[in-house]
Amino acid sequence: MGVIQKQSISGTIYSYIGVVLGFITTAVLFTNFFTTDEVGLLRVLVSYSVLFAQFAGLGINTVTVKLFPYFRDHDKKHHGYLGLALIISLIGLIISLSAYLLLKPVILDKVKEGNDLFSTYFYYVIPLIIFTVLFSAFDTYYRVLYNAVKGIIYKEVIQRVLILAIIVPFYFDFLDFHQTVTLYVLATISPGILLFASLIYNNKLFLKPDISFIDKKLAREMFNVGIFGIIASFSGVLVMTIDTIMVERMLGLSAAGIYSITFFFGTLILVPMRTMGKISSVVIAEAWKKNDLRTIDDIYKKSSISLSIIGILLLIGMWGNIDNIFEIITPKYLPGKYVILLIGLANLTDIALGVSPHIIVNSSHYRYLSYFLFIFAVMIVVSNIIFIPIYGIIGAAMASLLSKVIYNFIKYIFLYRKYKLQPFTQKTVLLYLIGIIAYGASLLLPTLSNFIVDIIVRSIIISVVYIIPVYYLNISEDINGKIDTTLRKMMGKS
Repeated sequence: MGVIQKQSISGTIYSYIGVVLGFITTAVLFTNFFTTDEVGLLRVLVSYSVLFAQFAGLGINTVTVKLFPYFRDHDKKHHGYLGLALIISLIGLIISLSAYLLLKPVILDKVKEGNDLFSTYFYYVIPLIIFTVLFSAFDTYYRVLYNAVKGIIYKEVIQRVLILAIIVPFYFDFLDFHQTVTLYVLATISPGILLFASLIYNNKLFLKPDISFIDKKLAREMFNVGIFGIIASFSGVLVMTIDTIMVERMLGLSAAGIYSITFFFGTLILVPMRTMGKISSVVIAEAWKKNDLRTIDDIYKKSSISLSIIGILLLIGMWGNIDNIFEIITPKYLPGKYVILLIGLANLTDIALGVSPHIIVNSSHYRYLSYFLFIFAVMIVVSNIIFIPIYGIIGAAMASLLSKVIYNFIKYIFLYRKYKLQPFTQKTVLLYLIGIIAYGASLLLPTLSNFIVDIIVRSIIISVVYIIPVYYLNISEDINGKIDTTLRKMMGKS
């Protein structure tokens, strides 16, 4: 348990460092240094690579997480499991790369603004796909060897530092755009290269698979888990990338650039949930082994209210400062203003359901999460096809909101009907009322002449009006406990 706690704390710290670096590169530098077409190109390259790479894995990462304990034996080099994982990934890569190349006429079938730019860099997606697959395989392997932090450092910190180091010389004309794209791709694939080098350095690169170790029962289980892994992982990535791809195809690279930047702001409220999910998943898995529904219900409710407190504050803070945000990212992104709100609301429904995906995936009904994700993916594709031609990039955000509300409602009904689990209490309603009042209070402040001063003053008003009643009404015992502990430490130091 000490290892898990240490990894969780370290991972959280590095994740938040990555968020800060991501904000600087994405929200500040991308928007001010590149055109919307150029931003769209960089985001679309990554979106296509992630989409095709996820299928290339053929569910092996899900198999690794669930079944690696059967292979774990350092003296026997874990029966060459990594080699087996890479062979399967290689087969998947051949299929995915072939599909990507065969689909080139479809991907580049329309002449639209900015499309020539994407066609110029079409083949840059290939190394991105390859090294995305390798990073996923190596990162998952490291995680099951109880080192989850290494991948986070390489992906969230080092990669973003390298991207930052590329953007600055571009601004000062030391690099042209073509050189910048090339270096951007190299920076993006760097985590996979670094993990590979790390495996060699730490003498963990065991590539000769022990096929004789895998009996029929284990092979059958690996196949079944892999199939559901393909559905779950591919559907999960599809819903994260398909809207950017569809915006590019229907509206052009410039629109994709505007959408991806404003989408980024809407996803900021999810950062606390990722950390809590990693921590709580272990406890939930242990509770399922004991069939301890009381503990699971307690985690479900506490995660929902605690995450909602943070998520609502971040959302009303962003929307209260929405005009100031466009002072930072420049007015050329104003067409995506309501993307921030709609994506923020969509992600708020995720937060309201707390750790529900971890409850489902650790239960005996884990397959249902794959079904739900598949339904989610179909809904988001269909709704994008309907809404984007009518409402443009706002339509893509509407599609995400509608699909996510239905997806989360399905999860809610499933857990309630199967296990009588549901996360909401009277305090949930009270919390949302406090959030509305806090946002309303920010509207009473007239716009100040200096946008930085306006951000500070408006954020203070929102925070004070929100946090004080949340604390004194004891909306979340966990958050109140952390605040009390922090205040005691501060008083003790003083």
